[in-house]
Amino acid sequence: MEQRARRTFSDEFKARAVELCRTSGKSVAEVAKDLGVASSGLRVWLKQSEVDAGRGPAGALTTAERAELAQLRKENRVLKEEREILKKAAAFFAKESK
Repeated sequence: MEQRARRTFSDEFKARAVELCRTSGKSVAEVAKDLGVASSGLRVWLKQSEVDAGRGPAGALTTAERAELAQLRKENRVLKEEREILKKAAAFFAKESK
């Protein structure tokens, strides 16, 4: 069974889809079908928009916080790799100088 390619949607498209859900009076499934997206994905967008508006559950991360966390994790990974390289280089040069 062949998997479909994962589609990506712009932030503007997501915002318009969420607004359509809220204002159209249609169910999430109906709006998702009209837009050609999965209803589960649309529900995730709706939930995230609530969190971004400050109405989400306690401890939920906003979109900006998620982006910052991802950037910090990437930076942390790079710094750890650099530290390991420096450790190995220091050990190499310490061994060479003996």
